[in-house]
Amino acid sequence: MPYLPPTIASRDLPRLRAVTQSFPRPRHPDVYAGAYAEATAQLQKLDARPGARVAIGVGSRGIRDIAAVVRATVAACRDAGLTPFVTPAMGSHGGGTADGQRHVLEHLGVTEASVGAPIVSDTAVEQIGVTKWGMPIFFDKTALAADLIVPVNRVKPHTDFAGTHESGLCKMLVIGFANHIGCSRVHQETFARFHQVVPETASLILEKVPVVFGMAIVENAYDETYLVEAVAREQILAREAELLQIAYVNMPRLYFEHIDVLIVDEIGKNISGAGMDPNIIGRTAKGALAGYNGPSITRIVVAGLTNASGGNGIGIGQADFTTQQAAAQIDRETTYANAIAAGTPESGRLPIVLPALDDALRAALLTSGVDDWSQAAVVRIQNTLHLDVIWVSDALAPVVETHPGLCWAEE
Repeated sequence: MPYLPPTIASRDLPRLRAVTQSFPRPRHPDVYAGAYAEATAQLQKLDARPGARVAIGVGSRGIRDIAAVVRATVAACRDAGLTPFVTPAMGSHGGGTADGQRHVLEHLGVTEASVGAPIVSDTAVEQIGVTKWGMPIFFDKTALAADLIVPVNRVKPHTDFAGTHESGLCKMLVIGFANHIGCSRVHQETFARFHQVVPETASLILEKVPVVFGMAIVENAYDETYLVEAVAREQILAREAELLQIAYVNMPRLYFEHIDVLIVDEIGKNISGAGMDPNIIGRTAKGALAGYNGPSITRIVVAGLTNASGGNGIGIGQADFTTQQAAAQIDRETTYANAIAAGTPESGRLPIVLPALDDALRAALLTSGVDDWSQAAVVRIQNTLHLDVIWVSDALAPVVETHPGLCWAEE
């Protein structure tokens, strides 16, 4: 039996035209030099013994200049007479295994050759304390064995909760360095409590482990580095809250009020912790994103996964339809380990899988409530991180022609 009625299977699809979205574009003039100067300024304040070992924590996010920032941090440590090494700080990602997390770093361009330091990957943890509500706090043993710790992470809005501290240095300390065991335990607190769990647990961790500073990165709406800042240990909680507000101002968005069908060419952990950013699509694994102010979207079609995702299909559960190609790219072990550890099995569930993208688009249009497909508001994006060039149907032409942030790409 065919998936679609014969009259639908051959029905013409709306034409899509390329559109350029314009956003404010503040950029850092020299990321490596800036990161080196920032790290050096913090290291000059230390009274560390020569040769002291520095664990530089790096996560799984697709941060454009992550290799440059880590390389600069490594160089600053070496020039200060210290012995730096890189350790994965990514919770349950990479299948929650040491080899898997090393491979994730390789996908992101962070290798021993590219950053100039050894990568030590080991998922063993040690309990370092208990929160006031009874949650055990776990931390990476490799990092604890070092003399100094420097987390490196992007500060940005989180995909599943809102608070003073969302994605950033604090979350890396609480979840990234907790590895698979600790990450799973923290997520048992549920996202509904993360606005409290993340800053309060980070505060306890900062009292107990030798974090000296954190390298914070904020990107603009074009996935480019806007600022990189070495934040002193005692300022991490206060400064990260300020950097989060800067990140919110510089987020991209879709300049429409309503979209009948959104086509997402690729999802992946390097795009967003949720595979596709709920701040863009308005959906989380648990439902609608609180405080979302973007377009209402009736149906979402996912066409594939990024190569850098390593088969992690987290986020596929937020789609309504997908393709056989996307489903075949999903590594179940990696995806399910992440979904279970994060407490969101919904995020790893497969939507309806159809043979090809055109089939999925027709099914999405058929179920969108729009009878005349020529009037359907269809938008196609590469992913939720890169929104400067998108494709839209003719029904959205009036918006393109009147919105100051939109113009036809061919004009």
